[in-house]
Amino acid sequence: MTDGSSRTTSSPVVHGFPHLETVRSAITALYRRLSPDGVRSYGTSLAAADAAFGDGENLYLGAQRVARSVVQHLRLPDARMIVAFRAMEHAAEVELAAGPEYFVQLNDRFRTHRRDIGAALAHEVTHVLLHRLGLAFPGTRDNEILTDTVTTYLGAGWLLLDAFREDPVSSQKLGYLTPEEFGYVLAERAAVFGEDPSPWFTSPQAYEAFRAGRERALQDTREPPLAAAGRSDRRRYAKARRRARERPGTPGAPGAPYAFTGAPDALRVSFACPVCHQRLRVPVRGPVRARCGLCGTVLDCDT
Repeated sequence: MTDGSSRTTSSPVVHGFPHLETVRSAITALYRRLSPDGVRSYGTSLAAADAAFGDGENLYLGAQRVARSVVQHLRLPDARMIVAFRAMEHAAEVELAAGPEYFVQLNDRFRTHRRDIGAALAHEVTHVLLHRLGLAFPGTRDNEILTDTVTTYLGAGWLLLDAFREDPVSSQKLGYLTPEEFGYVLAERAAVFGEDPSPWFTSPQAYEAFRAGRERALQDTREPPLAAAGRSDRRRYAKARRRARERPGTPGAPGAPYAFTGAPDALRVSFACPVCHQRLRVPVRGPVRARCGLCGTVLDCDT
């Protein structure tokens, strides 16, 4: 079975956060499958030197070397990757057989665009990891978003964002996430592991996308009922809480990241953990500390 094709595009690049809910679901699924300790075992990102490709390096030997680096980073010691090049529509694809060998084919254009070989291999090797973990989303689109998200959250996907380049006459992007969504996942990872991926980028556009993604990730940490929420958001939250008490069954403000349930004298609010995006449900009774049952993060809330 051939599976795990990664996409490249020279058409105008889509920007923004159209896949954000699927990205968040992918982060939750990763924590559930690996456990928080398993996720934390990927505390160091793939080093730029391990994915770098020298101009004078043999194409096939260099591709094998980079593939081994990604395999080792993703904790796949038994996976031997055989890398070949051919003319194809997608950037790359991998055959997900039983192993222990996996056959990766890269688009012929990587023969001359060697700086992006590491990015393409990172996506394909993550397909192998997810195959072994038995972790998948239904449908090609969502499954590819899962793969991009896991690649990035486990420390190899910064290469995919760095492959993004855009100027007035052309553009290039690898993967299914938008550049800003890659930046969002990178920022989520950076907050957990205390990393700053900024120095690794060779593409100025990648750095700008990371900044935009970081701002969106920070917004998750400032949504009510979290104590860090801003004044205007707190006012909207208080209005929705009052409406939920006056009209039992009213969940909350339309589009709000929180919802209310329960009787007026036993009201509870549900909201997403800003780390793993698992839904939490806590009593509405003023300042409380909530511990996420999935990732263990302790959150200061004012419900």
